[in-house]
Amino acid sequence: MTEKRSILRLKKRLTIRFGLNDANRMAFSEDISTTGMFIKTANVCPPNSRIKIEFTVDNHLIQAEARVMWAKKVPQNLFHLVKKSGMGIRFLRFQAGEDHFRRFFEAT
Repeated sequence: MTEKRSILRLKKRLTIRFGLNDANRMAFSEDISTTGMFIKTANVCPPNSRIKIEFTVDNHLIQAEARVMWAKKVPQNLFHLVKKSGMGIRFLRFQAGEDHFRRFFEAT
């Protein structure tokens, strides 16, 4: 299947904290772009939810609000067997670290 996205996505494993009200759940990114990322997690939020996310790049904390565009919930015992178990999110607004995030992405 060919890639339909025109925006460059990088394979990057970052530790992500996320949640509906607070960023209190932990997961990992699988790929990332300037507009969003795929978060690999068994604890998905419903599509169209607004979530808070936090992650660190080059020792700088990045905080953002994002929207869950799609989610694929997989039973915990099958989580490591299924390739795309998690959720795709789109960044809506950065609260902290946007400049560091943009520089990190451009340098990669």
